[in-house]
Amino acid sequence: MRGPDVPAKALDARALAALAANPGCRRRAILDGAGVDKTALASAIGAPSSFGQSQFAFIRGNAFEARVKADGGAELLRLAHTRLDPDAEPPREARVPDLSAAGPEGRTARTALALREATEARGSWTLLNHPMLALDVAGCPAYLEPDAVVVHPDGGWTVVEIKSFPMLDGSADPAKVGAAARQAAVYVLALEEVARRLTPAPPVRHEVLLVCPKDFTNLPTGCAVDVRKQRAVTARQLVRLTRLQDIADTLPEGTCFAPGLPADALTAAVDSVPATYAPECLSACEMAFHCRERSRAAGAVTTLGRPVRADLGDLTTVEDVLSAARGDSGDPDDPAVAALRRAAALRAEALTTIPGARTGQDTLPADPDATSADPAAGDTPAAGQEVPSCR
Repeated sequence: MRGPDVPAKALDARALAALAANPGCRRRAILDGAGVDKTALASAIGAPSSFGQSQFAFIRGNAFEARVKADGGAELLRLAHTRLDPDAEPPREARVPDLSAAGPEGRTARTALALREATEARGSWTLLNHPMLALDVAGCPAYLEPDAVVVHPDGGWTVVEIKSFPMLDGSADPAKVGAAARQAAVYVLALEEVARRLTPAPPVRHEVLLVCPKDFTNLPTGCAVDVRKQRAVTARQLVRLTRLQDIADTLPEGTCFAPGLPADALTAAVDSVPATYAPECLSACEMAFHCRERSRAAGAVTTLGRPVRADLGDLTTVEDVLSAARGDSGDPDDPAVAALRRAAALRAEALTTIPGARTGQDTLPADPDATSADPAAGDTPAAGQEVPSCR
């Protein structure tokens, strides 16, 4: 499906979290499941996206992670003890097992063995640096690599997320903390799969350790983030994902997403897979610009956001909405249709009573400092979304 000599792009926790947030999108599911490089694909069809991490941020993040894990992860374990398990013995001497092995399957098996040994050796701290976990996604295994996993003296397991965004006065950007929590929730699910194979199953803690630079320095600090809600949502959404083989069976024969193909052939291949676009995709998917263009061309109400789409019920296009509001179509007993007609009546009443409204004249003076609206302003994520907080 990727084409010959096209390397597969690994499905990571960041992609899984975005996929779980939009489980109805078959396009993203098949592209991620097939290991297609969506950045290269979007550029090849003429809809490049700026989504992704800059090279500077990548280098800065690696340098900060190396500092956090220096000296056998002494500072990281100190933060885990202080923020998550202050009643346990301080981590004076911690075990850092070697997790190297051949291939992702070998690393996954080596990680599972190290976790079992660390759990059996109660009374001591263990740090697993970049373990490899596996999670079944739509019938295919996804190999995940968290920054670290800490095994506590009581045998409990904790996911560690190391981020390069700052924590100012003990708190960080809620949107970034929320993204980190959704990513960590995927790791928690994968750890639970490993724990279920042990007897007795060790506890996988739902409070993850988020480590960030303190204020404007490069010194690490941390906080506990409860990811129970994100874990439950992600688990429920992943179960709803259509099996990849079922999606592949619906594609035309010979469908290929190799970026080296002609743009027309690639565009046809991409459009052969249904997509479920929402404004939130702009911050989570490399194919968002292409999907937005197609969604707008079709007049889909999903371009207005998921809350609007949910309120409109069976009305899936802008034309359907306008027709229902005018009274040309739609069931009058449908609450969405009734609300639209009431809104249209109120608008018509307002236009007949407001001076200058019927001639299109403004009743208020124009603001000389006002700027024109951004055509993409409606494509920002919905406000008021609940995000976790540090403590």
